Amino acid sequence: MLNKVALHTLGCKLNFAETSTIGNQFLSNGYKIVDFKEEADIYVFNTCTVTESAEKECRQLVRRALRKNPNAYVIITGCYAQLRPEDLAKIDGVDAVLGSNEKFNLFSLLDGFDKNNPTCVHVSSTDGLKDFGIASSTDADSRTRAFLKIQDGCDYKCTFCTIPLARGGSRSMQEIEAVKEFENLVNNGYKEIILTGVNVGDYGKSSSSNLYNLLNQLILVDGDYRIRISSIEPNLLTEDILELVAESNKLCKHFHIPLQSGSPRILRAMQRRYNVEEYESLIMRAKDRIENLSIGVDVIVGFPGEEEEDFITTHNFLRDLPVSYLHVFSYSERPGTPAAIMQGRINTEERKRRSSILRILSEKKRHDFYRSMIGKKLEVLFEAEDKDGKMKGFSSNYVKIISDAKSEFINDLTEINITGLENSSCVGNLVATNNSVELFH
Repeated sequence: MLNKVALHTLGCKLNFAETSTIGNQFLSNGYKIVDFKEEADIYVFNTCTVTESAEKECRQLVRRALRKNPNAYVIITGCYAQLRPEDLAKIDGVDAVLGSNEKFNLFSLLDGFDKNNPTCVHVSSTDGLKDFGIASSTDADSRTRAFLKIQDGCDYKCTFCTIPLARGGSRSMQEIEAVKEFENLVNNGYKEIILTGVNVGDYGKSSSSNLYNLLNQLILVDGDYRIRISSIEPNLLTEDILELVAESNKLCKHFHIPLQSGSPRILRAMQRRYNVEEYESLIMRAKDRIENLSIGVDVIVGFPGEEEEDFITTHNFLRDLPVSYLHVFSYSERPGTPAAIMQGRINTEERKRRSSILRILSEKKRHDFYRSMIGKKLEVLFEAEDKDGKMKGFSSNYVKIISDAKSEFINDLTEINITGLENSSCVGNLVATNNSVELFH
C-alpha cells in the first residue's frame, strides 16, 4: 500500500498554507507525512511560476524524488501547473498535474494513485473563479508559526506578473470564517500566525469588510499569540492599519512592502499603483509611528528598458530609505505577460551584476538594523534548538535571534535582552521574570 507522502513547497507563504491543507487531506485518509528528504510513495509539489528559476527548481526536484523511488507517484500542482500543464505532463515519471481550482480535490480527481496510468491532467480556467479554497497550517505542518490564507487572486495588471493568470481575480475568506480558522490555530498552540494571500491588503474587497476590520476582530481573540502580515502593497497599507500596529502588542512590528523599482520611469512601465514619492512617504510615516519597526522590500532588477541610470536611481533610493532588508529578484521573462515582449532586454550577466549589488546593500541594511537593536528588549518566538545547544527564533520585528535559553522555551514568546551581533544574527540573554532566571549576569 502507498502510505508515505512527502510534500514540497516552492514560492510564497500562501503556497505553504495550501500545501499544509493538502497534507492534512492525506492524513485524514490514513497516509503518513514524511520529510521530503526521505523516500516516499507519493510526492506532491506545490509550485511557483514567478521566475524561470522556480520552474527549473521544480523539474530538478521531481527528478531527485524519482531517483529515490522510481515507482513513486508524482503530483504537481500550483501556479506552474496552472499555466503550463502540458510542459509538466511531458516530464518522465509525472503522474498527475492539477491546476489552481483542482489542488484541494486530488482525492476525488485521482483514482488510487496508480502509476501505471497515463499522466492525469486536471486544469480548468481561472476565468470568473469565485471559490475560495480555505487553507491554513494543520497537523501536517511541524512549524511553530502558522499560515492562514485570507485572500487569493489579484486584480492588478503589473506587466511582469503571471499571478492573475494562475490564480484568477481577487477574492477573500469571509470574515466570520477567517476568525474561526484563526481561533483554531491559536487553540492548536501556534504562537505566530501569518496572514497570507496573493494581495493581502485587498482583503474584503468584494464584501463589506477590509483588512483593518479583520485585524480588529483577530486581536480580540483570547490567547498568547502574535499576528504577522505577509507582503502588503504600499497603496493598501492604510493609516488605520499603521495606527493599529503601533497600538496593539498582538501585531508584529514588521511590514514587507514591495517597491520593485525606485526609477519613476520603470515603475510606470511595470504599471504599479503608486509612485516613488508616495512610497517614500509611507515608509517615513510608518517608521515614525511604530517603534523598532522592520520593513522589508521587494525589488526587481533588469526589467526591460532599465538603463544603468535607472538602476542607480533605484539603488540610491533604497540606500537612503530606513528599510531593514531587501528581497532582490532578477527580472525573469514570463510567457503571456506584456513585459516579456517589451524592447530593451537586459542581458543575464548584467541582471546578475545588479542583483549582486543590491544584495550587498541588503546585507548592510540588515546589519545596521540589527545593530540598532543592541541594548533593547525584544519578544522572541523560539523555534528550534541548534546543534550546539543554542536557541534560534525571530522577534516581532523579524530580527533573527540566538540565545542560550532552555528548550522549554521552544514555541514560546520570550523576552530577550539584545547584547550583540554574531553570524548575521542578534544574540541576547533571557530577561528575568517571576518564572525564569536570567542566564547571564
